[in-house]
Amino acid sequence: AMAAATSTAATAATSSARCAAVRLSRHCVFVLLSHAFATEHEEVMGLLLGAFDDDDTANVFGLSVLARVDKRPDRVEISAVQLAAAARKAEALGAQLRRPVSIVGWYHSHPHITVSPSHVDLRTQALQQQLDARFVGVIVSCFNHDTPRTTGNIELIAFQA
Repeated sequence: AMAAATSTAATAATSSARCAAVRLSRHCVFVLLSHAFATEHEEVMGLLLGAFDDDDTANVFGLSVLARVDKRPDRVEISAVQLAAAARKAEALGAQLRRPVSIVGWYHSHPHITVSPSHVDLRTQALQQQLDARFVGVIVSCFNHDTPRTTGNIELIAFQA
């Protein structure tokens, strides 16, 4: 099983095509939104587990929800231990689904602010895309209120640098 994961990672690292689209399973959308709504005082982060189609569409059918490492409320960071655990989770999911599964991207929340990627988000994304140009970022903006209507808005976008 380890050889399959290494082979998948090597294949992904050689791709120069950008991600064409992102498909999130319903379960992943539910978990991602639940994670984002867990706190409105700081950003949350996780990794997207899935596979790329021949047309470079990211199909996400698993998440690795991460614990916060950075103490600043408007920053998210992943430790080497968390990354290794997510890679093992992707490998286990792949064995269960009988298909290659890898880390295809990351997600994080923007509580009380716009869904647009910040300069820090874009820099982080650009670093990841050096390893695989298809690697994708997802942002969920929550706890935003449209003052005239006083209703909450939820926005979700996928982005690349």
